[in-house]
Amino acid sequence: MTSNEFRFFLSCDINLPVTFRIDRLEGNLPLPINSENNVSTEGRTAELYVECALYIDGAPFGLPTRTRLVSTESSYSWNELITLTTKYRDLTAQSQLTFTVWDVSHGEGLIGGATVLLFNNKKQLKTGKQKLRLWAGKEADGAFPTSTPGKVPRHERGELERLEKLVNKYERGQIQRVDWLDRLTFKAMERIKERESLKIGNSHLYLVVDFCSFEHRVVFQESGANFLFPSPIASTNDIVIVWDPEVGKINPSEHKQLKLARSLTRGIIDRDLKPSSNERKSIQRILKYPPTRTLNGDERQLLWKFRFSLMSEKRALTKFLRCVEWSDVQEAKQALELMGKWEMIDVCDALELLSPVFESEEVRAYAVSVLERADDEELQCYLLQLVQALRFERSDKSRLSHFLVQRALRNIELASFLRWYVAVELYDPTYAKRFYCTYEILEENMIKMAAGLSVEDDGFKQWQSLVRQTELTAQLCSISRDVRNVRGNTQKKIEKLRQLLSGLLSELTYFDEPIRSPLAPGVLITGIVPSESSIFRSALHPLRLTFRTADGGTCKIIFKKGDDLRQDQLVVQMVSLMDRLLKLENLDLHLTPYRVLASGQDEGMLEFIPSHSLAQILSENRSIISYLQKFHPDDHGPFGITATCLETFIKSCAGYSVITYILGIGDRHLDNLLLRDDGRLFHVDFGFILGRDPKPFPPPMKLCKEMVEAMGGAESQYYTRFKSYCCEAYNILRKSSNLILNLFYLMAGSNIPDIASDPEKGILKLQEKFRLDLDDEASIHFFQDLINESVSALFPQMVETIHRWAQYWR
Repeated sequence: MTSNEFRFFLSCDINLPVTFRIDRLEGNLPLPINSENNVSTEGRTAELYVECALYIDGAPFGLPTRTRLVSTESSYSWNELITLTTKYRDLTAQSQLTFTVWDVSHGEGLIGGATVLLFNNKKQLKTGKQKLRLWAGKEADGAFPTSTPGKVPRHERGELERLEKLVNKYERGQIQRVDWLDRLTFKAMERIKERESLKIGNSHLYLVVDFCSFEHRVVFQESGANFLFPSPIASTNDIVIVWDPEVGKINPSEHKQLKLARSLTRGIIDRDLKPSSNERKSIQRILKYPPTRTLNGDERQLLWKFRFSLMSEKRALTKFLRCVEWSDVQEAKQALELMGKWEMIDVCDALELLSPVFESEEVRAYAVSVLERADDEELQCYLLQLVQALRFERSDKSRLSHFLVQRALRNIELASFLRWYVAVELYDPTYAKRFYCTYEILEENMIKMAAGLSVEDDGFKQWQSLVRQTELTAQLCSISRDVRNVRGNTQKKIEKLRQLLSGLLSELTYFDEPIRSPLAPGVLITGIVPSESSIFRSALHPLRLTFRTADGGTCKIIFKKGDDLRQDQLVVQMVSLMDRLLKLENLDLHLTPYRVLASGQDEGMLEFIPSHSLAQILSENRSIISYLQKFHPDDHGPFGITATCLETFIKSCAGYSVITYILGIGDRHLDNLLLRDDGRLFHVDFGFILGRDPKPFPPPMKLCKEMVEAMGGAESQYYTRFKSYCCEAYNILRKSSNLILNLFYLMAGSNIPDIASDPEKGILKLQEKFRLDLDDEASIHFFQDLINESVSALFPQMVETIHRWAQYWR
């Protein structure tokens, strides 16, 4: 038995909404019967959605929730995160979730339903993937006991069910990972699955649901109770759960000692205290802690003791405020007085005070007062996270909300982005009211703005110009659906798009009034050019639209419907921020932070950058160098291209290698690495971040063989220069680690997939990438070793690990 057996959370203490993910449907759908001639209608595509409902003690609790429609002939995968308004603390031991699958391709057809209890027979919250058997033709029953249990009956369970239960434990980290043995095991399991599926003939349908996991197990307890019903002691060797009522409670003697040490009468004594040499070293070590680090009792006491001598150290304020016992009125009052006299902190530290750790309205108001010093350009870098921080405020009309609106009134670009960021969050059922309140304040204040000397200053007209952005995206959504429904190849879809723009929707070719571009509000667009608009070959068929601009030029955007771009928006924002941080240190790595805007949960637009994927370049040219020679030939330059072009390529490779490593970008292949004609390489499509990767055995650095060969190989001077740029960029970004961590910390409550699944784990992974335990010189050696390992993986070697990394790019 491990020590983790006695670490658990109580359900009554978890003030988070019930969250789970609808993954996919397994098995073959029953063929529908044509009512006229009683013949199966094969070949049709079903359109399915899942209806989820929570039942507590057999009665419905809250409104049912529906997933989006999926329409695929071969597989049905939603991969959709569902967040209920009910919180874990409100659940009872008999809480159940019901799942009913409906087919709307021909009316409202019932596929089947299943019901699952949220707690097992040991009163532990179920976590991880649950494979539920659907009862064909029956709507899920929420009664207790249910008539549609999703759990496969014990007498019907076979080897497949036993293995899936073990896989679930493996994914939750309850089974030790052994790479070589795991690979053999999973191969054997695939063979067993194939054999079992042939045996049972795929007669059942299964719905796979992924329940939220916590750091420790969650044990059911009703609010207010201080005991669990004792488990009957059996003669078997089963683990008996014993409830210790003192677990998690404060030691009264330690608490008393702490109160005496922090007594207000000690204020006069503490004012003159100076730390010793060892205490100063301890304090400096604490001040270097990342914002995610929790201080222990001794560290908190040390900072409190020398609080007066630390007031001139601005970095110490956030750490000091973490030491305060805010439930103690007198202590909180003293802390707030000191906060007002403290050396003014930097904007990046003010972001930490807006995190969920700090609930005091005075502290959060102080953070806003610091943010007021930031200029519009810097504020725009953090705007996405500041909107997310509204979740952690104590009221709907908070100081932060009013601050964002007031700054938006002075800058139309800020107003446009603020409106979009808030509008997207209106789909969040838990905080929709709060975000709508901010939306209303912005609308009301903009309309009230008095007309100035010019028409452009009129607040009402400015607001209307922003509203027309939404009308435009709604029309683009309609076009996207119409084009997608066209049968035939991509060329036919392109013809349909241009036909729509020239015919029924000809008003889109010339707007009555210019509209501010949602991606770049400073640019006024006047219409779409049908002849220059097209469609990408992709499952979602994104639109590539060319807009005329008011100054006589054009701009190109990509519009996507059916894809959640919020994660891409976050990553590109971080690339843009890191580019700014590097340039402030006079290091321009020629990055391409193209603009991305999510205009809804499954729609949005991206800036189109003329470029080609490495896959296309290598298929049409022998190498990257051959491609660049077409645009920048130079017989006297390195490899037959200009030195400037090669330098641009090397710098951009270095910049994205460092950034993709820090952010843990996954699923890299030659189709999502793009190259511009001037030699700038950049990454797109960020569906996997913070260490997640659908491919097995990803290398630590996303550096492909063709990139190294374009630098002359691993022994060339240009490759040495590449490593130098990488190490320099890595150390610069390490200096701003607190800022980057704070920004991700503010995203902890968002619905971005790779963060929402486990925010704490994701942020800790990000923190690990900075290696804050190393000094600058040691970090250079660390990063050089990292590059060398990744590059050696790209060339034939007999070492097992290197071989696995080499497979990643194939």
